Amino acid sequence: MKRLCLAAMLAALPLSAPAEEIGRIGVDWTGNDIIIEAVHDPEVEGVTCHIAYFDRSFLDRISQGNWFEDPSNASIACRQTGPITIGDIDRSPEGEEVFRERRSIVFKSLRIKRIYDEPNRTLIYLVHARELAEGSAKMAISTVPLFNAGQE
Repeated sequence: MKRLCLAAMLAALPLSAPAEEIGRIGVDWTGNDIIIEAVHDPEVEGVTCHIAYFDRSFLDRISQGNWFEDPSNASIACRQTGPITIGDIDRSPEGEEVFRERRSIVFKSLRIKRIYDEPNRTLIYLVHARELAEGSAKMAISTVPLFNAGQE
């Protein structure tokens, strides 16, 4: 029964694009890193987002005594990387999730949402952290203008 409930919960989760690690920059002697990943929008061909976030090391977690905490801040830049073809995307003001990555074992995740600003013909990408108890006020935004009318 537990397996059936778990399978139902997992099936209800939206699919998100996979991330590809592009770079890793060491920031100190304890092994803390800044990770840079590329995420291709699964419903908009020709758009790639690059996100950067802090990854705490094992040594830092032990020395600070806050094993489960990860910083919520991230940076994002999205650009046209080929001919843009828009698939069946959510056009509501809430947009839709493009990417999600777990950031701790205590229900925190890093997410990218896409919103289509139809009047201005622009795709908006927002990266933010999501926590079970409270959201994070730390976020970053990037936009991709749609110049050619024949792209949709």
